[in-house]
Amino acid sequence: MAINLKKGQRVALEDSMKLAMVGLGWDTNRYDGGYDFDLDASVFLLGSNGKLLRDEDFVFYNNLNGRDGAVVHTGDNLTGDGDGDDEVIMIDFTKIPEEITKIAVVVTIYDADVRRQNFGQVDNAYIRLAKLADEFDTVGTPILRFDLTEEFSVETALVVAEIYKRNGEWKFNAVAAGYEGGLEAICRSFGANV
Repeated sequence: MAINLKKGQRVALEDSMKLAMVGLGWDTNRYDGGYDFDLDASVFLLGSNGKLLRDEDFVFYNNLNGRDGAVVHTGDNLTGDGDGDDEVIMIDFTKIPEEITKIAVVVTIYDADVRRQNFGQVDNAYIRLAKLADEFDTVGTPILRFDLTEEFSVETALVVAEIYKRNGEWKFNAVAAGYEGGLEAICRSFGANV
């Protein structure tokens, strides 16, 4: 059974976890702005300075495979329709380069300014982590879940969680930090060229 986390809570991941699946899901409120909601999951592999070390360490809908295959985004869901995970990220901890000390998991709203959308119009958002038995396992064993219950009325980007290495051990931090300015604002904060 998965552990349910609250904002700010940190949990150590099992040493035996070599492969993990990060599932992100959400629903949108009724909205009559004329546009669909397109939420996008992204991952930033960061060095000890909290910044990207290489461009390929930014994994998102236009770069689905991170350096050395350590992180793989399974594809962009343009509508978020349906039950379950809307976007999925696979992590192979054995392939993460030694100089990477943090994996930031981010969700942004595509074209939020043009579409006049924000996370105040999103419900039931969550992130979950499952331990995978091998590279053929697509379901895994649920380890933890973090439901985003905070109200974000103007934010268009969220750092949902961080998976970070401390003293050789990987840990999960339930962050839920909101940003205005969408993906560009998050990219700048992590040192990406935009």
